[in-house]
Amino acid sequence: MPQDRYQTVQDVADRLNVAEATVRQWIKSGALRAIDIGKGWRIADTDLAQFLRAHETSPRPSETRPGQTAEKQNDNEPPR
Repeated sequence: MPQDRYQTVQDVADRLNVAEATVRQWIKSGALRAIDIGKGWRIADTDLAQFLRAHETSPRPSETRPGQTAEKQNDNEPPR
């Protein structure tokens, strides 16, 4: 973590194109890890990356390895 860069709530909100209140709610709910340093919350790059990975739906087509296909959970659900 010492190598991490930290962003403000406003930085994260701007980057994700959401309201500051949304980012603060993610922090309050525990979904997004943040550090309170006295002048406001700071979010480490690795914590933001982990949050985004946890909210992914599926890999992009370009991230699928050659010969790899998406698995289906059942006939009524889209591929994972």
